[in-house]
Amino acid sequence: MKKITIFTALLIACLLQGCVAGAFVAGGAAGTSVGRDKRSIATIADDQNITYQAERQIEADPGLHTDAHVVAVSYNGVVLLAGQAPTQEMRDKAVQMVQALPKVRRIFDEITVGKSTSAVRRSQDALITGNIKTRMVATTNLEASRIKVVTEDGIVYLMGLTTRRQADIAAIVARNSSGVQQVVKLIEYTDDNG
Repeated sequence: MKKITIFTALLIACLLQGCVAGAFVAGGAAGTSVGRDKRSIATIADDQNITYQAERQIEADPGLHTDAHVVAVSYNGVVLLAGQAPTQEMRDKAVQMVQALPKVRRIFDEITVGKSTSAVRRSQDALITGNIKTRMVATTNLEASRIKVVTEDGIVYLMGLTTRRQADIAAIVARNSSGVQQVVKLIEYTDDNG
């Protein structure tokens, strides 16, 4: 019983952080996750690099780093930029920085112009994301490994490469989760029957 509890805790911690390798080490659960991911290993690496480079460039800009809160996430070369910037110029600057990165196919600019969210709000968003991921993993007929969940100021963004049916199931799970104000699907649809 204790082994199951430790494994479950490690798995949930890894899912909350999007940690594929950690889940593999924790007990092999991510083997299924990677095996069901529609992206190639090279694309997964590209997405990690795009996210890293985008975050790094935003943090390196003094204005964006201190006055704005911008989250960048890449999935299959599609980048979500969410958060807040105090001016339209800063918002545009963040978008331009990310557009210049190699292998970015498309950007969803969801940055609002206004005051940055508080640390408390960001913690609530992290809890919402964790709750949704946990519920998705527990949902029958949903391949949760194909859906990336990002929450910003109560708005849940679903990214991934999956079927409309899978995306609809994921959206229902997200909508029925506590604290969610809105669900935005940024899914690239496949034509398989999954």
